[in-house]
Amino acid sequence: MPLDTPHLARYPDLFAFSVIMAFSVALAFGVKESTKFNNFCTGVNLCVVLFVIISGSFKADTKNWRIPAEEVPKSENKDFGTGGFAPYGLAGIIKGAAVCFYGFIGFDCVATAGEEARRPQKSIPFAVVASLLVVFLAYCGVSSVLTLMMPYYMQDEKAPFPFVYDQLGWPWAKYAVSVGAVCALCSSLLGAVFPLPRIIYAMSSDGLLFRFMGQVSEKYQTPLIGTMVAGLFTGTLAMIFRLEQLIHMMSIGTLLAYSMVASCVLLLRYEYAQPAHRTQERLQWSLRAALRQLVNAEGHPLPTKLSSLTVSVLVSLYGVWCFVLMWSVNEYGSAMLAGQPRALALALLGAALVIATLVAISRQPVSDKKLAFSVPLVPWLPGISILINVYLMLNLDYMTWVRFAVWIAAGLLIYATYGAWHSSERRRKVDGVPMAELHSDSQTALLNNGLTHALG
Repeated sequence: MPLDTPHLARYPDLFAFSVIMAFSVALAFGVKESTKFNNFCTGVNLCVVLFVIISGSFKADTKNWRIPAEEVPKSENKDFGTGGFAPYGLAGIIKGAAVCFYGFIGFDCVATAGEEARRPQKSIPFAVVASLLVVFLAYCGVSSVLTLMMPYYMQDEKAPFPFVYDQLGWPWAKYAVSVGAVCALCSSLLGAVFPLPRIIYAMSSDGLLFRFMGQVSEKYQTPLIGTMVAGLFTGTLAMIFRLEQLIHMMSIGTLLAYSMVASCVLLLRYEYAQPAHRTQERLQWSLRAALRQLVNAEGHPLPTKLSSLTVSVLVSLYGVWCFVLMWSVNEYGSAMLAGQPRALALALLGAALVIATLVAISRQPVSDKKLAFSVPLVPWLPGISILINVYLMLNLDYMTWVRFAVWIAAGLLIYATYGAWHSSERRRKVDGVPMAELHSDSQTALLNNGLTHALG
């Protein structure tokens, strides 16, 4: 069944479609059983990770991190770099990070299932930080051992660990690693399919998606239709696209979603809240007032309408400056290192705009809402997050941006034709009921979390 098109897979992967549909059916008919299976797979996966790190340390050789350039093989078909600790340089590390960013996806399931937590104020922040730490240690340990066991240019990209153990004369170890890989895939797939029906349910309840997709089955207590529809779309994408295309799509969707979360943290931290007992405050705007508000010359202790609007404009401009700065670094990085005046001037201009915008945001009055958990070092930490995410996105290939644009256009079409007219927030405005306020930065991440899976 060949697919004669350069932008799709060579053939439809019916096995991938069947596996995803099987997991979707399992989730549709009960969560407890699926959770037990997920816990088992995760336990096996962690045991295999520890086995790889411990067993590989006996064959580790630090010389593999100091390979001289003259010993690196030369090939016309493939670039093996220059040897040493970073054979492809900083640019190669960044490009690898842009593609492998999806390895950290999964901790957001904690926030997606926040409504089902008993003490979300304490458990969600702890679970997010702990899961990120475990994933980092696992990836760092496994990749370090892998590159210490065998030179990087001799690795098998498709199945590195079975190949390495086979070369070392440990054929039994490659089967243990293969079992762990299968369990890891099952756990990862279950973790990816698990939150999507809940996101669909939340969006359907808010009127942003079709109501029937959020209907909960009385027998199984799950959004049955939403789960099956999500599985159908997910399986179809896995069936017709190549793995590399899906990885890049997941990476760009996740990076954009996290950038939006960071932007919303900035907006909410400086949000103006109209007191319930006061009349609606009118926006007093003039060019002089706007310029004075950039440095908060009046010394307002609490946000005003003008300060909130100022932050909204500054955050939008900050996104533009980030694209300008990171694009210039990506395009003229070598020229900047060589000291060319034009390239340096462009980089300095972009950096000055980025820093000046963050300084102006930091001068604005902060909201006095009492939060159970809030992001520290605002606006610097969210600003750096956006900057890095933009740079990683710009390192993805052209066709990934084209597919991403089509995906975004499809979502905006649904919102413009249905969601905007049937949303509960719109009905509240029409009926004169004030909109509900968000009470923490972590809720912002929860609301925006659906983009991670919808775009990935």
